[in-house]
Amino acid sequence: MNERFKELRKFLKLSQEEFGKRIGITKASVSRLESGENNPSDQTVMLICNGFNVDETWLRTGEGEMFRERSMEDVLTDFMKDLSFEGDESFKKRFVQAIAQMSDEGWKNFEKWLNEFLLNYQKPAAGDLDPDQEAEAYRQELIIQKRAGERSKASDGTEEKDA
Repeated sequence: MNERFKELRKFLKLSQEEFGKRIGITKASVSRLESGENNPSDQTVMLICNGFNVDETWLRTGEGEMFRERSMEDVLTDFMKDLSFEGDESFKKRFVQAIAQMSDEGWKNFEKWLNEFLLNYQKPAAGDLDPDQEAEAYRQELIIQKRAGERSKASDGTEEKDA
């Protein structure tokens, strides 16, 4: 399990000290866990799994995926909890307030802009992705295009009905 602690920490790009602070243990404790000198308590495993959304089976055995899938509800709940600690002048809080007050037409325009942004401005540079990442990025792009096309058909009344 010690190798997976180190793998996770490096994947998250955290120092031993930063990793430890996030779960409430010292840098020295993280070092001892990574070296195999100490075994983690069940509480430490749960802190890591909950703190970083890590799959417990992966952490304990190496089987499965590193991270658990999170529902949209979980993601939004965690975001809103974090947002409550932001100052009133933080960009995040001002942004959420602005979109919370948008009209339906504003939402349509914003979605159109966001889809365009995702298609054109967030493409990684050539050679930055391994083949699996490249395939996933292409799949995501196709999903965005498909959704945009479906919404466009629905809004202009050209959506085909099933026979």
